[in-house]
Amino acid sequence: MTDRQRAAWFHCFSGIAGDMALGALIDAGADIDDVIELCRRLPVSGWQLEAEPVLRGGIAGTSVHVAIEESSVVRTAAHIQGLVEEARLPDRVRRRALATFAALAEVEGRLHRRPPEQVHFHEVGGVDAMIDVVGTCAALEVLGIDEVHASAVATGTGMVHSAHGLIPNPAPATVELLKNAPTYGIAMSLELTTPTGAALLAANTVGWGPMPAMTVSASGFGAGDTELDDRPNLTQVVIGDRRTELTPGQPVTLLEVNVDDATGETLAHAIAAVLSAGAHDAWIAPIVMKKGRPAHTVSALCDPALAAQVARTLVRESGSLGVRGQQLERWPSARSIEQVDVEGRPIRVKVSSGRVKVEHDDAAKVAQRTGLPLREVVSLAEEAWRRRKDRSADRGSYDEPDDEEPDGSDDEPPPSVA
Repeated sequence: MTDRQRAAWFHCFSGIAGDMALGALIDAGADIDDVIELCRRLPVSGWQLEAEPVLRGGIAGTSVHVAIEESSVVRTAAHIQGLVEEARLPDRVRRRALATFAALAEVEGRLHRRPPEQVHFHEVGGVDAMIDVVGTCAALEVLGIDEVHASAVATGTGMVHSAHGLIPNPAPATVELLKNAPTYGIAMSLELTTPTGAALLAANTVGWGPMPAMTVSASGFGAGDTELDDRPNLTQVVIGDRRTELTPGQPVTLLEVNVDDATGETLAHAIAAVLSAGAHDAWIAPIVMKKGRPAHTVSALCDPALAAQVARTLVRESGSLGVRGQQLERWPSARSIEQVDVEGRPIRVKVSSGRVKVEHDDAAKVAQRTGLPLREVVSLAEEAWRRRKDRSADRGSYDEPDDEEPDGSDDEPPPSVA
């Protein structure tokens, strides 16, 4: 089985800045009107985004410039995060922009020894830098980019001017942001890679190195402001489709029956019965059968070794005269079952990458016994897990999941994990 991903590879042979990344994507085909429309959702005004064709070292590229009315406005990281959250951006645009500003805030916080949310952005807090970041994330979305890759990143040397006066080049924030990324220096007293450009890469790049295997569909160059003596002052982006072979999935059997004479209670019982018989998951979908009869399809997903057992249960409990099946594969995400306490009572939570989900039955029992609303119990359980995770992270490792079963008095089997 193959998986197709649309990729963008940034070639940073002359470094990268926010405007150069945006210019490269527009040069590669991102419609500037679509990019502007998304940026206009930010609750800030007094700016115009302009793009013009230029030559750098004899190579055609696009230079972008944000014309602004304001000057010397300094925003905190928390303020910028609020502006992005308020903007009603598409999910990937919002996530990529927030990740970029978060990377900058974390690094600046370490350098200035203050909490990330209290960091004051000087250069990056201006409207022009915000449009560079959000515009680049918007252009990635306009082009349908699923994953970002980047080459080794070139940096300059010497000293450069900043809001804090003269600082070493590359800037301390740039160096911190490019940790674990391949970089190399060029004997040139020019800020080839800016903190904004480094943050866009640090927050969004999934792979570093030469151009990954892809079927190229477009490319473009984003131009820096000045001409360089020994190289074109450009950042290149290459757009293409990547096909990757998925590893073999877990074999599963899908079993289904159609029934038009079963009550809702019977169908609910059938679902519970096939789960007890060992199904990974089970569900019901409404259908219309011959002669316009309303009916339901009852489906169960199970291990092939349990297919016969689950099929017998499905036929018996649904009242169907037969069952059909097919062999499939699945790629479940890794997850663990952990336990937290709410009002002194245990609740199981299912934990996977980037998500925690409270087991409904456990939360419902606690709600019934404490008188708390179910939604409040769920919220308290999620918060309890996050607090424990944060405490564990402070100690340098996560707590081991509890093996103890919560409240064994009900004699109920654990919920299935699909």
